[in-house]
Amino acid sequence: MSVVEQYARAHIVMDTDVQVLDERGAIPVVLRYDPDQDPRAVRIGLPGPHEWTFARDLLEQGLRAPAGSGEVRVWPCGRVQAVVEFHSPQGTAVVQFDTKALIRFLRRTYLVAATPVRS
Repeated sequence: MSVVEQYARAHIVMDTDVQVLDERGAIPVVLRYDPDQDPRAVRIGLPGPHEWTFARDLLEQGLRAPAGSGEVRVWPCGRVQAVVEFHSPQGTAVVQFDTKALIRFLRRTYLVAATPVRS
């Protein structure tokens, strides 16, 4: 199956230093889905060694209502934004996305997952 990788811009608040903000105060983020590795998981990579893997369903649920507990939480923020909050021993990151970017990414993951494997 194909890997889905999408680049997005997000606004972030971390309790550690991130020095890659652009002129609008946004950071580059990589959204990744690899169904061969885990068909139920997505990854979000922030600049540096910051990457989180969590359930794709959690991302989808969090676009409609607060979801998650523990290391990853997702919730809608107004009508056009969504927040993903990550917790790790190194600290906490709160990342704000345009909801459209996350919806586009999720749609692409479901298209890839529905594509039959050809032999």
